[in-house]
Amino acid sequence: MDQHGAADGFVQLLNPEGDHVDSVTGPDGVTYAVDFTDDEYRGLYQDMVTVRRLDAEGVALQRQGELGLWASLLGQEAAQVGSGRALQPQDMAFPTYREHGVLYCRGIDPIMPFGLFRGVDQGGWDPNEFKFNQYTIVIGSQTLHATGYAMGVTMEGRTGSDDGEAVIAYFGDGASSQGEVNEAFVWSGVFNAPVVFFCQNNQYAISAAAERQTRVPLFRRAGGYGFPGIRVDGNDVLASYAVTRAALDHARHGQGPKLIEAYTYRMGAHTSSDDPTRYRMAGEVEAWKAKDPISRLKAFLVKQRIAGDDFFAQVEDDARKAALDLRERVLAMPDRQPVELFDHVYPTGSPELDAQRRWFTGYHASFDSTDG
Repeated sequence: MDQHGAADGFVQLLNPEGDHVDSVTGPDGVTYAVDFTDDEYRGLYQDMVTVRRLDAEGVALQRQGELGLWASLLGQEAAQVGSGRALQPQDMAFPTYREHGVLYCRGIDPIMPFGLFRGVDQGGWDPNEFKFNQYTIVIGSQTLHATGYAMGVTMEGRTGSDDGEAVIAYFGDGASSQGEVNEAFVWSGVFNAPVVFFCQNNQYAISAAAERQTRVPLFRRAGGYGFPGIRVDGNDVLASYAVTRAALDHARHGQGPKLIEAYTYRMGAHTSSDDPTRYRMAGEVEAWKAKDPISRLKAFLVKQRIAGDDFFAQVEDDARKAALDLRERVLAMPDRQPVELFDHVYPTGSPELDAQRRWFTGYHASFDSTDG
């Protein structure tokens, strides 16, 4: 595979050493490039550092018993920040449960998913306000949600111009084997839905390696459903941005769906309940560390004299403070009572629900009895 350009669908603008090319033409014939100001380059770096630090706080909080579960994005910052920043304000995103970086780019308070993983709520943001749907735990189902939403966008005439609305659905390499994902491909292809399928191929579906999911590169699957696919270096934030922006513009102009395979690596565990040392070698992890998305952008900023030591130190300090603030707010979250699960089932309640609440209240109180 060509490590600085495009081969077999691999689009790259920034290599692991921080060397940059102005543009590259992919195998799809599209020329990919970015035209960022120095401030925008620095902003991408700050985004990735901040997101990584907040994610690390999530891991720490779970290990300390403050969260029931955490799904880390470590190693996937470029794919998420690059694609997240490529979204226009009117575009709609459908995440899995790991898109903390995209959530951050949509302007959502990063504490929101912590309520979900602490068991305080089901996720507290308004999808309509932020154009970012609630986290989806059921593997792959969000791709069907995104497809249906995108079909509605077409029916309402919200495509066909630069101001048109596009939809993006995130999923992983493991989800590509799910029936829902394949159904979403069928429907989006047949109905020319304005949706971008963004697959973060982080090489493992829990413990199953990517080669157990497919015999060909995942992006090639798109051809069987009648729409184009492209593979991008998912550790290159510039290429991730460029490829996603082009796919979204393709969709918003009514030209149909695209599949992006962001070729990246999950540096940590699948979730906090997983032990990756049981199914992958330490040498493999070390090899991918050399392709770290943040390190390569930092090298680029230094080589281009866009940023120096003072900037990097300030970014680290700001990220540390953001993580500390996040921790304090998580620990201050209320402890929900089990009976509250009945409160929002129906807007005005029901006799059946009231009966269930009474039974549950008595059952739960029985554990506090000192009798026997």
